[in-house]
Amino acid sequence: MSTYVSLINWTDEGAKTASNTVDRAEAAQKIVADMGGSLQIYWTMGQFDMVAVSEFPDDETAVAFLAKLTSLGNVRTQTMRAFNGDDVRGIMSRM
Repeated sequence: MSTYVSLINWTDEGAKTASNTVDRAEAAQKIVADMGGSLQIYWTMGQFDMVAVSEFPDDETAVAFLAKLTSLGNVRTQTMRAFNGDDVRGIMSRM
């Protein structure tokens, strides 16, 4: 599984319906599970409204989910592919 970290901000529409944020997050978690992945969401203070850590079988599945999520109009995301220590060790061995 590949890991991703997403920095998330509400759109104007998402902010107007912020009281539904937990319900929307739970719906997103179900979609991710149906796509073969997992999703943890944290609400944050500061520059971003939420941070999510997700796992997907591959990059294409991650992109498909993120496209679906943003098409709903409640959030915008900045997503980074994340690597654990074992991943980085393997990557660095190719240098």
